[in-house]
Amino acid sequence: MPLDEAILDALTRNGAGTLSPPEIAHVIEPEGDWHALLMPIRRAAVTLALADRLVIYRKGKPVEDPNDFRGVYRLGLPKAE
Repeated sequence: MPLDEAILDALTRNGAGTLSPPEIAHVIEPEGDWHALLMPIRRAAVTLALADRLVIYRKGKPVEDPNDFRGVYRLGLPKAE
């Protein structure tokens, strides 16, 4: 399964909440080296956020520019309008 699909699948299975990149990495690679997935997850999250397929949160609020955010973040699915 491609990484972007695996991220969306993990978020869908989580329900209405958000997940941190390490939590998503553990879902994708429960037995292996999940640390190696953290940067690829970030890159995929930016791409998915730019396509409006997920939301990147910082301090509980959606980031304004997915290409420019720092620090701890969480990922969630877009809210249904």
